[in-house]
Amino acid sequence: MVLVSYLGPRVHRPKVIGVGCLIMSLGAFLSVMPQFLMGRYNYERITVTVHNSSMSVSACSLASSVGHPVTDATETPSPKKNFGCEKTTNSHLWLFVLMGNLLRGIGEAPVMPLGVSYIDDFSKEENSAFYIGLVRSSGMFGPTLGFLLGSFCASLWVDIGIVDIDTISINPKDTRWVGAWWLGLLICGAVNLIASLPFWFLPYSLPKEGENEILKISHLSVQGDHCKTDLPTQPQLKFSEAVKGFFPALKKLFGNPVFLVYIFLTILQYNSLVGLITYETKFMEQQFNVSVARAIFLIGVILLPITILGMFLGGFLIKKFKLHVTEMAKFACITFIVAYLLNLLYFTCSCEVLQVAGLTVPYSGLKHLSSSKNSFMASCNADCSCKLDQWDPVCGDNGITYMTACFAGCKSSTGTGKNMVFHNCSCVEGPGLGNSSAVLGQCQRESCTKAFPYFLALQTACAFILALGGTPTYMIMFRSVSPELKSFAVGIETLGGRVLGGLPAPIYFGALIDETCLKWGTKNCGGSGSCRVYDTNAFRNVYLGLIAGLRAGCCLLYIVVSVLIIKRFKTHGKEMKDVKNTARSTSKEPVTSNKNDILPGAGTSDDSEETHM
Repeated sequence: MVLVSYLGPRVHRPKVIGVGCLIMSLGAFLSVMPQFLMGRYNYERITVTVHNSSMSVSACSLASSVGHPVTDATETPSPKKNFGCEKTTNSHLWLFVLMGNLLRGIGEAPVMPLGVSYIDDFSKEENSAFYIGLVRSSGMFGPTLGFLLGSFCASLWVDIGIVDIDTISINPKDTRWVGAWWLGLLICGAVNLIASLPFWFLPYSLPKEGENEILKISHLSVQGDHCKTDLPTQPQLKFSEAVKGFFPALKKLFGNPVFLVYIFLTILQYNSLVGLITYETKFMEQQFNVSVARAIFLIGVILLPITILGMFLGGFLIKKFKLHVTEMAKFACITFIVAYLLNLLYFTCSCEVLQVAGLTVPYSGLKHLSSSKNSFMASCNADCSCKLDQWDPVCGDNGITYMTACFAGCKSSTGTGKNMVFHNCSCVEGPGLGNSSAVLGQCQRESCTKAFPYFLALQTACAFILALGGTPTYMIMFRSVSPELKSFAVGIETLGGRVLGGLPAPIYFGALIDETCLKWGTKNCGGSGSCRVYDTNAFRNVYLGLIAGLRAGCCLLYIVVSVLIIKRFKTHGKEMKDVKNTARSTSKEPVTSNKNDILPGAGTSDDSEETHM
């Protein structure tokens, strides 16, 4: 990415972006290959349906009872089952996803650095921020449509088309549900392929905005009755000459204090943003009992459009009020601090922990028979052949969730699939309760439903304010480096953010969140699977605490950047103002030189030997 960003302005930028789109398309198609090469997904369950009649193998019954089949609680693995597990364990299909993601990352590398610098090079200085804000905000329409598409795909069963959906006993709210993840990648691959086409028809360079008429007059020569336009020729560049200046340019950028602090700021922002996005749907699912499909849908229709509006408005305000770089720095700093204060209010959005018998609450007041290791057992299910590593939850009439119908002490069941109801559940019975039935799925939590709109409103306000200061923040970087290093600076900023923010954030976020898990699922072949139940209070504190801590560091760096910029202009501002006034008084043409609006000490192509700030 760094080399592409450095060499980009010296080659045909639109064509390089077109090649990147083609590579992204190839990566998307490669990532979906495991879906068509592996078998069907078998979720963790112990309730089966046979010949349109329900057979409850999870109900409380002895394995040796007459008329009852051998259940999973007493079943021993067969050689055939072990063979299948061995095949699954040794599968290398994940390499397709790895290679696909690598290709998509490679293809995406030149898009923003070269695209943004292409726009900034050929637009008026006063319009540049507005155009870049427009591009960045319109670029969010893709994620908006992507989240809507993801919501739709997440609501579809992963093996849709080859599995009878009526036989699936879980719904999208269940943690064992896996949506059609591959469908969205297929569509995105096709879109990337189509999007690459227009870039092949864009020119190497464009006339500077506002100078079209001047260029037409200066390059127009009349020969007889024919008009000929002499367009500027494309510069010839030797690869060795371009690479030779790579390390001096790199040294020049990192010798710039504003740019250096901006890189650290970007890394912290990437960490908080990637951690937030990666586990946001899981947080909504566990904290507020919202399905993954609905969480993705809400992000797509509420949060992203608000973010788009904020980015667009931020660029518009810069253009409307002609904000100076010092004013941009103050504006970005204030908006981020306000958003951070709103971020702290997330901690007030609490929700009660899911009541799971033997795990988070006792068995309806009954005395436990065993230690905490086997706390799922009680006197009401002591005679049942229940396995502790199974998870097929049922909700009792008493509002308590049980790991399986067996742990609820249910003796019989009626119905099939999602409509299955268990009866005569000894553990559900309690003082004053005449009913003792249970239904498939976890119990709903009323307090979560009430807290979710409050959380969503806070997040919407926070997203808007952060986006409002996003474009000014981006423009600070552009104004802190010399024009010929703009795309190089964007490449370094993007690389630093993704490598030091995008890669480690999901790892340490995930590791700390895993520590809050109360009940792990089990894979078909044995071993630990996905977490089924979290301590929601601990989950909330870890997830929101990490985000708040990272953003606290961002607040400090925003203040440092603002102080550096203001301090620099405090000594150079009067001199620059005099230069502009002199230029306006001695020239009939409007002054649009980039030099006057570049941060003092950033340097230009004419004074490349100056030390960068």
